[in-house]
Amino acid sequence: MSIPEVPAWTFRHHWMAHAATHAVVRPDKAALRYLGETTTWAQLSRRSLRLAAALADRGVGEGDRVALLTLNHPWFVESVFAANSLGAMAVPLSFRLAPLELDYILADCSPSAVVVDAKLLPLLNSSPSAASIGTVVVIGSAEEAADHVAYEEFLSAHEPVELPDVSEESTALIMYTSGTTGRPKGVVLSHRNLQLQALTCVRAMKMFDDSDVGFLTAPFFHIAGLGSIVANFLVGSTVVIHPLGAFDPRAVLDAYEREGATVVFNVPQQWDLLCAQPDIAERDLKLRIISWGAAPASGTTLRAMAEKFPAALNVAVFGQTETSPITCVLSGEDSARKLGSVGRPIPTLQYRVVDEFMDDVAPGEVGEIVYRGPTVTQGYWKKPQETAEAFAGGWFHSGDLVRQDDEGFVWVVDRKKDMIISGGENIYCAELEHVIVEHPAVVEVAVIGRADERWGQVPVAFVGVAPGADLSLPELTGFLDGKLASFKMPKDLVVLSGLPRNAGGKVVKGSLRTLDEKRARPE
Repeated sequence: MSIPEVPAWTFRHHWMAHAATHAVVRPDKAALRYLGETTTWAQLSRRSLRLAAALADRGVGEGDRVALLTLNHPWFVESVFAANSLGAMAVPLSFRLAPLELDYILADCSPSAVVVDAKLLPLLNSSPSAASIGTVVVIGSAEEAADHVAYEEFLSAHEPVELPDVSEESTALIMYTSGTTGRPKGVVLSHRNLQLQALTCVRAMKMFDDSDVGFLTAPFFHIAGLGSIVANFLVGSTVVIHPLGAFDPRAVLDAYEREGATVVFNVPQQWDLLCAQPDIAERDLKLRIISWGAAPASGTTLRAMAEKFPAALNVAVFGQTETSPITCVLSGEDSARKLGSVGRPIPTLQYRVVDEFMDDVAPGEVGEIVYRGPTVTQGYWKKPQETAEAFAGGWFHSGDLVRQDDEGFVWVVDRKKDMIISGGENIYCAELEHVIVEHPAVVEVAVIGRADERWGQVPVAFVGVAPGADLSLPELTGFLDGKLASFKMPKDLVVLSGLPRNAGGKVVKGSLRTLDEKRARPE
């Protein structure tokens, strides 16, 4: 059944339709703020559709890929909306990739067009696969080249197109995983995945109208970026995009104050830096929700957040790229009595905690949490075998080993691939890390397994310590005595100036394993 003269897209539930709706209902309201400049909803919708027309004129259409190699700014959002408006898939790329890594991804996704910041052109040009991309749209000034078009000129030369009927089941994003365990995989996320993620954020952050001001510090090429602001696109509230760079806690607090930020997300290490600012109590902050995720938060971090932001609701979110990303939420009222938990699974997601035979484990026992539901990816781009393995038994295997209590709260004990088996005993790295980080000198910690002739594997702790502090293995084991069983005690301690982390704030344990192997066989 069709309704005459009513555009089909007005019945759709995706961010292009939401932007078009806000352009009619709240045209002059700020959609995006960046470096003090405002993009209204009317401007965002119109500019996105003009860029869509320009891309269509270059042959970009349904099912094509449009890569984005940019920093964080409004042009990224416009480009995603433009690509998706044509039924094309947006592929955010990390500007932190090495040339060979970037080349692998470009060869894997074969984009028809790429939107790139002028300052990142050397990185793009270092990839042989980039030479086959038909359209290169450059943001900012750059040397002219035959296959390059300037973003603003490209956009302004075209009038907006009418939105085609893009299904919610079609792919919106291909988000490449960090590749810490091998080659990056392109996670396919549909519009439906992202809209259910938006509803999850609405529920968790209580974003029931357009009055909130979201604040983005996470990079757009990581799911924590777009995944944390999809609710703003849904309800029509403002997003402040903070420039990327070294995290400056004073500058971030200045921006919170200046922009009237109400809903913010940071990884725990960033919250540590914010809470350590001496003038924080004198700030005129409007923070309503302070959320964290991507890495575990220690009790010390959570207590500092509660002390420094007493009026804000502390919300923990947990998940992964393949689930759009949130799967569990810990509301502020439960954070103290369920310290260390990542919360309860969201109500729109089916889940089980299972053993290696896919049998459910009892509450309190350790198992892998598996998922089914509308926020779960349909698979990996061009990787049928990896997709089949991830969905073995008809459920998506998260790789997270968890323990669930009688109230349904989940504690992550380890990543399945990180579990250490020492003398036949299972040692969960996350358990050790939660205890070690409570040492007064320890700022951050990661535990890995080292091969051992006698025990098979033994735990090794890598720590970052507070400025001016030092820590020895005997001192650490003395602190851990009575807190950990003897077989769980670290057999070696490595003190570093900082732990290697990916763009999402997670420790790259593969780098630590490589470092440990080099230390074991010095040249």
